Amino acid sequence: MQAFDTHEVRNTVAPFANINLFAADPALQEALRREGAGDAAASLHALGAELGRAETLDLARLANLYPPRLHNYDREGHRIDEVEFHPAWHSLMALLIGHGTHSSPWQGGPGAQVARAARYLLFGQVENGSQCPVTMTYASVPALKQAPGIAAKWLPRILSNDYDPRSLPVEQKRGAIIGMGMTEKQGGSDVRANTTRAEPVPPSEARALFGEEGEEVFRIVGHKWFFSAPQSDAHLILAQTGEAGLSCFFLPRYLPNGERNAIRVQRLKDKVGNRSNASSEVEFTGAYGWLIGKPGRGIPTILEMGGYTRLDCVLGSAGAMRAALTHALHHARRRVAFGRPLAGQPLMQNVLADLALESEAATVLAMRLARCFDEVHDPAQAVLARVLTPAAKYWVCKRGPGFGAEAMEVIGGSGYVEESPLARLYRELPVNSIWEGSGNVMCLDLLRALSKSPEALEALAAELALAGNGDTFFVAYRSTLLADLAQQQQPDEFGARVRAERVVLAVQAALLLRHAPEYVSSAFVASRLKREPGGAYGRLPSGVDCGAILARALVESV
Repeated sequence: MQAFDTHEVRNTVAPFANINLFAADPALQEALRREGAGDAAASLHALGAELGRAETLDLARLANLYPPRLHNYDREGHRIDEVEFHPAWHSLMALLIGHGTHSSPWQGGPGAQVARAARYLLFGQVENGSQCPVTMTYASVPALKQAPGIAAKWLPRILSNDYDPRSLPVEQKRGAIIGMGMTEKQGGSDVRANTTRAEPVPPSEARALFGEEGEEVFRIVGHKWFFSAPQSDAHLILAQTGEAGLSCFFLPRYLPNGERNAIRVQRLKDKVGNRSNASSEVEFTGAYGWLIGKPGRGIPTILEMGGYTRLDCVLGSAGAMRAALTHALHHARRRVAFGRPLAGQPLMQNVLADLALESEAATVLAMRLARCFDEVHDPAQAVLARVLTPAAKYWVCKRGPGFGAEAMEVIGGSGYVEESPLARLYRELPVNSIWEGSGNVMCLDLLRALSKSPEALEALAAELALAGNGDTFFVAYRSTLLADLAQQQQPDEFGARVRAERVVLAVQAALLLRHAPEYVSSAFVASRLKREPGGAYGRLPSGVDCGAILARALVESV
């Protein structure tokens, strides 16, 4: 030691890096094959290696350390409303877009949604802010197909796997991304309270401005309190159209005549997390927008997008939870306390195994839900998606923040500092519970789905029946749940959260009983169905095989 060194550095753990994220996750590999996308395994194996590299993981650190900056004016005073990103952000976006995470389901065949879901879940283990514009671009495709003229011009660029961040008219770009703007100051989740208004432009004036693209053009005046990814090439928004009511509009950043649209970015949001991603407040000062769908049908148009964005909330949260688990378990296997590794100590094993169960249950549910979207033309799968999407978004996303806090605590003080990825993951986890419909909105949506359609309960019962009758406690739980749901003549809003939780736990248990090792499924039933999950992790009952659960949870060379 040097003369003034007071200690040597030992018993520390190298960062979790340079590991294949797909190969390390048996539950995801099994779900990929089971849900109909086994042909994508080789490409996902390659992607898992790329995403697990130290250099890739460090892009997430840099993109969040240097968040986006808004430039309203150029140096000569022209209004530009440009957002500047760190190069790490562009590298992450290029990875996401390059692997078709925004487009592949609209171009692929059977299993395309499941394969894309696995990719999205893997990306969720790296960086979550860049997933936001990718999700909105992915979800915009069905809505844009309702406007054939816009679809013909824009979809080839939206579906391109070439990320092109340049601020240019879409005709000059190799690829395009789409954002959304729904929320206003006075409305929040209640978009019917929106005051932004749209007035039709006289056809002669529209044609003079935009030629053949001057059909169904409106002038938009108003604001959006949350306008996601203002750097996007276009946005979908809601605005009032007189007596017709709330309608959906397509607002390009650049107009067909090459001029900038009158979308004024007021400021970027200073958010708790998701800091790499630009969220903004905007004013529409006579912006031009093109009608999507029919006048007054804005909410149904947006709700079609909402199903896909909510699926991504489930996948994104499952990915972030998986990331938190892998960092915590990697650390606990190598950190020695009181003479033995943390992962070998009984109470820590209880905590880690409980986290592992939660993560695997989130993964299998998310991948099963993705198959519903693959098979949406099957009425039974479509109605099952209608039930599981809001329920899964509520429960999986709600479990995330506590999960992140527990994983941070496994690492201890070193997990609480900004040099650790756990701090960023912890800040990221609440956003999916808030975005695209809060927890209460999701639970009420589930009640509506169950009350309006007898087929919804039938589809849920059919899914749960596939688990058979081998586990007597699951059978009793299933029977009680289905009987309770069948007796609800009027939706019980006060108890909606409990019902959503029970629906998800039943489906997760059914999937694990069918497909996971017995030591996983039995531990899940014992800790989630025989008693309520509780507010903290590490409450597994005695007799659980924690060693086997943890060996399955993260496959790495120790």
